[in-house]
Amino acid sequence: MFVSRYLVYFLFVAIAFPGLCRPLAAARKPNVIIIYTDDQGSIDLGCYGSPDLKTPHMDRLADQGVRFTQFYAAAPVCSPSRAGLLTGRFPVRAGVPGNVSSKRGTPGMPTDQITIAEALRTAGYATAHIGKWHLGYTDATMPNGQGFDHSFGHMGGCIDNYSHFFYWNGPNRHDLWRQGKRTRADGQYFPALMVAEASQFMERHREDPFFIYFAMNAPHYPYQGHPQWLRYYQQRGVPHPRTLYNAFVSTQDDYIGRLLAKLEQLGIREETIVILQSDHGHSTEQRAHFGGGSAGPYRGAKFSLFEGGIRVPAIISWPQQLPQGAVRNQIGHSCDWLPTIAAYCGADISQLDLDGTSLAEVIVDNSPSPHDVLHWTIGNSWAVRSGQWKLLSKPRDTSQGPTKGPVAPLFLVDLADDLSERKNLAESHPQIVERLAALHEQWWQAARNQEGKGGK
Repeated sequence: MFVSRYLVYFLFVAIAFPGLCRPLAAARKPNVIIIYTDDQGSIDLGCYGSPDLKTPHMDRLADQGVRFTQFYAAAPVCSPSRAGLLTGRFPVRAGVPGNVSSKRGTPGMPTDQITIAEALRTAGYATAHIGKWHLGYTDATMPNGQGFDHSFGHMGGCIDNYSHFFYWNGPNRHDLWRQGKRTRADGQYFPALMVAEASQFMERHREDPFFIYFAMNAPHYPYQGHPQWLRYYQQRGVPHPRTLYNAFVSTQDDYIGRLLAKLEQLGIREETIVILQSDHGHSTEQRAHFGGGSAGPYRGAKFSLFEGGIRVPAIISWPQQLPQGAVRNQIGHSCDWLPTIAAYCGADISQLDLDGTSLAEVIVDNSPSPHDVLHWTIGNSWAVRSGQWKLLSKPRDTSQGPTKGPVAPLFLVDLADDLSERKNLAESHPQIVERLAALHEQWWQAARNQEGKGGK
């Protein structure tokens, strides 16, 4: 089990200078905040090479931490991506193969799944969900039933950031909840409400270790960035709808900056692990004006298993304990965060059946990726990656908007040679197709046999 240098340091001080440590019965465990953004494109951060975005606060996390360049979401859509993050299991095994309904009374992720919140709570952590949930809309499957001591936010897939209504499927429905009960804050900007809620939680638990799942409703549609950012991008000739999207991303960055400033104000930034990740690629749906985000050199977007749908920004920052300004090109996966966090926080996960693997050695020592093979599924499409090779079945290219049909029945890519996934090598490399298809079929059968079975 990985032991952080942070804990080693405090153990040394406790032994060598016991008088200094009497107020601390034991070494303080680090706090953890996961900032999970929504529909943020593969390169849509300054530190990922975006030429037209200002994101100083998120970029500062990279300056103070480790940035991944080959990091994958568990799925190219919201609910299964979140299930993979929170359980450390591939979405089909977490019981969330596709999006969960945004209608009250609809269940979601099975309650026998063990979340990061539950794992950390057994290690003495106070836990909070703040923001988007989209993993179940019954009392049992809302956040308070899935390991979170405190919950504030919306249960459906998205809301208007001022009225807090869900407008996109059926009758308009108000969707803002605190501790499982409906609450109202009409006209108040949702990212600001999130920061205020997180700040209050951190103030209450500043003396104890805490975990916050800070799941933003940005830059998911509706694009509702602050007017000053919209003017900023319009004045620089950024085309529509990129102007709308950029304004929302920069506004999102402002509120992430406020969250980090609160850590500084409380004097706990250096003992807080901050993880930033997008849930999947940018949206090209009609309600997102058919675009705005960018996947850079990658093909695809949200809903697609091409790289643009699943390769996402991912950063971990823990000043003075982890490398700073470092870049890791190894493959990582959102299911890896649970075992990585457990390693840093001393949570016992030895009895959990996980798909993720701790990235602690990758982060600290630049060790090789723990992943030989990765799998994704969405609808009737699937993908498997093994080394430089990636095989996709019935892939959809959503780069220019929703599509009705797949690009090809099978699409084989050599990512070492074709990062933009334009050359289909399925016909010229049948043996590789056969090997990868067999890998995926074996995995799929095992995953379906365990679908939704948790460890409680």
